[in-house]
Amino acid sequence: YIPLLKFYVSGFPTSPFGIEWMRFEEDCQMHPLIQKVPHIAFEVQDIEKEIRERKLTVLTPVNSPADGIWVAMIEHNGAPIELIQFEKGK
Repeated sequence: YIPLLKFYVSGFPTSPFGIEWMRFEEDCQMHPLIQKVPHIAFEVQDIEKEIRERKLTVLTPVNSPADGIWVAMIEHNGAPIELIQFEKGK
């Protein structure tokens, strides 16, 4: 459970395919597109640079849901996409 964002995540550590399930609280403030449409994630080396240089439409600004991990949700052609950056060595 991620209290700040008001949603639950599960499955990633045990999925052989890296699938993560998300369940949102009713008062979760995440963009509706993120709550309604499944998304894929791409690992990037520099999340801020990707957003800035590609001029991406940001749904959820860069945040750190866990130590050594940064994520942002963007929109591309009507679909949410997660960008994820891992701290080197983690």
